[in-house]
Amino acid sequence: MKTVVKSLAFAGFVALAACGQTPAENVADNVEAVTDNQADAIDAMADNTTNDIAEEQLENTADAIRDAGEAKADAIEDGAVNAANATVANATNSTGQ
Repeated sequence: MKTVVKSLAFAGFVALAACGQTPAENVADNVEAVTDNQADAIDAMADNTTNDIAEEQLENTADAIRDAGEAKADAIEDGAVNAANATVANATNSTGQ
């Protein structure tokens, strides 16, 4: 439940923040929001597991997804990645393309 509330609140903030932004900034925000939501879902799975090793691996995966989303968003905002070609689906592509 916390994850859903967080996700909805974050989506609302993103929608408000999108006002007056460039298209590239909007795409970057969307990429970051989607990857953050994916990471939150994985964190929730980690919280619900009873296996300490699996929990640690899930948390590491969530951290990697957040980092990849943030890096992709930064690359889009910096112009290193064309915002028109950047999609949420490939947000966690580690090549930065």
